[in-house]
Amino acid sequence: MTDRALSVVRAGALTTVQDLGRPGHAHLGVPRAGALDEPAHRLANRLVGNPGPAATLETTVTGCAVRLRAATTVAVAGAPCPVTVDGRPAPWGAPVRVPAGAVLDAGPASHGLRSYLAFAGGIGTEPVLGSRATDLLSGLGPDPLADGAVLPLDPPHGPPAAADAVPHPGPAAELVLPFLPGPRDDWFTEAGLRTLTTGRFLVSAASNRIGLRTEGTPLERARDGELPSEGMPLGALQVPPDGLPVLFLHDHPTTGGYPVAGVVPERFLAPAAQAAPGTPVRFVRIARRPAPATPAG
Repeated sequence: MTDRALSVVRAGALTTVQDLGRPGHAHLGVPRAGALDEPAHRLANRLVGNPGPAATLETTVTGCAVRLRAATTVAVAGAPCPVTVDGRPAPWGAPVRVPAGAVLDAGPASHGLRSYLAFAGGIGTEPVLGSRATDLLSGLGPDPLADGAVLPLDPPHGPPAAADAVPHPGPAAELVLPFLPGPRDDWFTEAGLRTLTTGRFLVSAASNRIGLRTEGTPLERARDGELPSEGMPLGALQVPPDGLPVLFLHDHPTTGGYPVAGVVPERFLAPAAQAAPGTPVRFVRIARRPAPATPAG
């Protein structure tokens, strides 16, 4: 029987198993988790013939290296990085056939933060609540990769998808985050809300999978004290006592007691996964979509 597995040669700064996460469990206190840059995760899977929900490896800044125990088709997407197979250059953003026993190395990101390594069949660790995703906050799912760890691979799903070119937007000079105001924007003065949309913010080095933290001018509060703990959605712009917005990402807590000045819709979150410390951040207020008109008569 073929030993479909990989062993970790170099775990990197932080490499985790990710898929599309475990939505629908917030009422149990379980965060969503899943790939921060979902389009890159889906693209890597497509390049090796996997469906979008298949589990990949999400690296952070320094990449990782793994040894394949069986010949496997692999693709690297997300943050561009040098890719080698047993020390020989291999393409980024394209399917690569890696022989049994060879080492695939995805090096440091040349720009952006997170690369995605997809393997034909997907990572085959045991699902927890329907997902194989590592959740750094709750501890659900497999542990972050460590040197010497062995991960199983599922059987291939189908042939790799043909792609003449893989689009990549390149490094963003500015992270633009559209947000819907509320539900607690009344906890801030007009000047504080104006600071949110006109102030100069930068991505903080303290950012992680739980939240993107910012540096800049604090938002002025209209009232003191804190809220009773309430539900926190993905994309919430929570403002702690220091007045600096924190954008809640996939491993965020499901409840919190600091006011939320706005919520960034999920479709705008992927660029936050690749925003390096020091990247300028601009928050743009958007209007809620009007309710559909009720037919007359």
